[in-house]
Amino acid sequence: MSKLIFFLGGAGSGKTTHAKALSRKHKAAFFDMDILLRPAAEAIMTLQGLDPSDRDSPEYKRLCRDLGYRITMDAALDNVQLGIDTIVVGPFTKEIGTPDWIAQELERIGHTLDDTDVRVAYFYLENEALYHKRITARQSPLDEWKLANWDAFRASLVRKEIAWPLPASSVVYIDNSSDDPAIAYAELERRMYE
Repeated sequence: MSKLIFFLGGAGSGKTTHAKALSRKHKAAFFDMDILLRPAAEAIMTLQGLDPSDRDSPEYKRLCRDLGYRITMDAALDNVQLGIDTIVVGPFTKEIGTPDWIAQELERIGHTLDDTDVRVAYFYLENEALYHKRITARQSPLDEWKLANWDAFRASLVRKEIAWPLPASSVVYIDNSSDDPAIAYAELERRMYE
């Protein structure tokens, strides 16, 4: 039974770093929504006369968000169907609040929660100041809107509950506030590859 592992959480929480480490060690397929959508998002935003690096504004969400999730899930599900362990990275803020979303996605490839080992690693930080510090330290053009509109953006950093009907053992919330990433990684690997 192949695994479909979601790495969720707010910007700067460390989800991508840990997802890459787990993927590297276990040779799992790796799909990061930001990377998969980037060429299309830059083209769409540019054609609309908007900032091609914007990944958070209401305009971006209206024009690109759903496309990014569709591209990412289509690629991920194709690998799940091949029996390959698959890691998916993205916030999935709307999707995790919809209980039947994951079952509907698996249904697209004729799978169910009974024949696919779906797991979730939700990363978070202990406070807003640490998110701000880590996002600032990345010095990414993709973070400019976040930092310039912090009061609006920070609401997205609130830890959310996963509404998907998964066993408690399949979902782990990881506080990645420590300066030592090995602490979070040890818990992650134990829970994702017991």
